[in-house]
Amino acid sequence: MSRIVKQIEIEGKPARALFDTGAYHTYLRKEYLADIPNRIVPLLESYKVALGGRTIEVKEVCIAFGKIEGLNFDSEVVPVEELGKVDGYELDAIIGALTMEKWEIKLDPKTGALGLDGLRHREFTEF
Repeated sequence: MSRIVKQIEIEGKPARALFDTGAYHTYLRKEYLADIPNRIVPLLESYKVALGGRTIEVKEVCIAFGKIEGLNFDSEVVPVEELGKVDGYELDAIIGALTMEKWEIKLDPKTGALGLDGLRHREFTEF
């Protein structure tokens, strides 16, 4: 079993992302949001999250756009200064469970592959 780290695109820039079902939110290094400050929204009340062995205070969120294997997606992201390294890779993003659920992204830890049927079909059932 392995961690799934992939090269994706966020806001038109290449980004190294960890796909992590253990993370609830999606986190993104702030440098990717420098050109879109109008999409960053302060929260009414901040909260704390344990991330990578440290505690961060979440004060704002942003809507970011990107591509995974050439397929468009959007996500609410938590801006962070840094994410650290995983398996020798410096991370730019952590794609969390909310984003994976929204876009029906499935992980195959044995092969390191992503199931991207939700992004391909772009058809959703709302209840």
